[in-house]
Amino acid sequence: MSSTAIAGRGKKAAEPEASAPIRFALDPSDGVPIYRQIIRQIEHAVLSGRLKTGERLPTIRSLAVELKINPNTIAKAYGELEIRGILTTQVGSGTYISGRLPDAQDDGAERRIRELVGRFIGDMRDLGVGRKELPGLIAAHRDD
Repeated sequence: MSSTAIAGRGKKAAEPEASAPIRFALDPSDGVPIYRQIIRQIEHAVLSGRLKTGERLPTIRSLAVELKINPNTIAKAYGELEIRGILTTQVGSGTYISGRLPDAQDDGAERRIRELVGRFIGDMRDLGVGRKELPGLIAAHRDD
């Protein structure tokens, strides 16, 4: 089991803090993927008020070092939380808690659909495809 604190507002994640907003407790034997454990713990910290709007999260690299896990795992968790609107990333500045609260009851298929659609739209945008073009592309798609 691994744990660390999110120190918030410009402090390093490695600094011990008397009232740290969140302390990760990751359990690889849990059966739940590590990135999902991170997502749940950040959402819970936001819902409980331990992480507040505008609070800065540790960088992917620093959190990965602290938790002794692959940075891609942290990036995946942050990415999903950004798709859900819980986090916002400002290039060159960091990742912050947005003003949107997680839906405590939303763990089912609807959430998964929103995540997939969000990723799809983001991927299409990265490829230069606009939202107006998407319905035509979807209609023209063939499941061969």
